[in-house]
Amino acid sequence: MKDSGKVWVVVVIVLAVLLLFGIGIFKWYIGGYNRAVNLEQATEKAWANIDAALQRRLDLVPNLVSTVKGYATHEKEIFENIAKSSETYFQAGSRAGKIKASNQLSGFLSRMLMLKEAYPELKANQNFLALQDSLEGTENRIAVARTRYNEAAKQLNSYAKQFFGSFFCRRAGVKPVEYFEAAEQAKEAPKVEF
Repeated sequence: MKDSGKVWVVVVIVLAVLLLFGIGIFKWYIGGYNRAVNLEQATEKAWANIDAALQRRLDLVPNLVSTVKGYATHEKEIFENIAKSSETYFQAGSRAGKIKASNQLSGFLSRMLMLKEAYPELKANQNFLALQDSLEGTENRIAVARTRYNEAAKQLNSYAKQFFGSFFCRRAGVKPVEYFEAAEQAKEAPKVEF
């Protein structure tokens, strides 16, 4: 009878160890899975912030274009390209398409804002100056949002490439995301000619 008591003690200890080990594995699995989901959600939130800032920019553009058009009537190509870029952004079905359209719009807006050098009356127009200030503030917001998005994307993409991270990302259906990179023309300083 003493031997059966010892067996029971050993069985209880083994079961307790297995239970603790099982709980540890379960917590590890849930923690890894939740981290993948949280990283994905942080990236989605960061993208939504970019999208909101880009929307603000697109809301400002028609007013800015109208103000500049009055002074620079022969700069029709810039205005048409701005309109096409805005349209392309809304029609983009993917994040990559929106990034490309946003980068194109940035280039055309830079060209339009440089028109103020060619039209001194435009530089003095209060509506233009107020819209330019709003647009510059929006561009700063976009730059900050892009930086935050790229940081969130880096964390998600790094986790998705890690040994266990890739396992949890597959289980959660989380995929790596694209970075918001500058367009090729944005990598060169704009040329201002007088």
